[in-house]
Amino acid sequence: MTNGLILHPDNKYRCWWPGTDPFYVAYHDNEWGVPEFDDRALFEKLILDGFQAGLSWITILRKRENFRSAFAGFDPAIIARFEQSHVEALMLDKGIVRNRAKIEATIAGARAWLAIQERGGFSNFLWNFIDGRPVQNNLISRSDVQAETDVSKRISKALRAEGFNFVGPTIVYAFMQAVGMVNDHLVGCYRHAECAAMAEKM
Repeated sequence: MTNGLILHPDNKYRCWWPGTDPFYVAYHDNEWGVPEFDDRALFEKLILDGFQAGLSWITILRKRENFRSAFAGFDPAIIARFEQSHVEALMLDKGIVRNRAKIEATIAGARAWLAIQERGGFSNFLWNFIDGRPVQNNLISRSDVQAETDVSKRISKALRAEGFNFVGPTIVYAFMQAVGMVNDHLVGCYRHAECAAMAEKM
């Protein structure tokens, strides 16, 4: 590994964090850093990042389909109507992370999402913090990657004000990386240029 890059058998350099796990590498190659503008998809990823708090992302990623099943495909309109009986049932679901505070935060987040959606959309709400275009970072090594930024702090504060929880600045920045609001692939990673090219077409 050099400066946070791993050379894979296909002769492509990739960021260090997925290692060589094929499942994790596929996520790195196909999803992480790709600009996402779908309102529902952004809700799903924000909620899953909240569930990650205190855990590894690969743990959440491996349970993602279980989460989708448990939370009605992350349809905020359905989740917002969840009652205490739903919470108790989810606490018995071994396929997800059974954390009561995070489950209840998901329901509260769905209600907040609906309110934001009526005012112009969740995607617009988030992307307006960076003027609607992905921030192109040019990170050379692993040590250059930040845990949070001034923008993630502002978004975190705004989300909390709307009724979201488990949206601290570090969680929000991880979310921003995942949904392509920032391009934090290392410069030597082959996906850096590809994600930058996507942003150029916007």
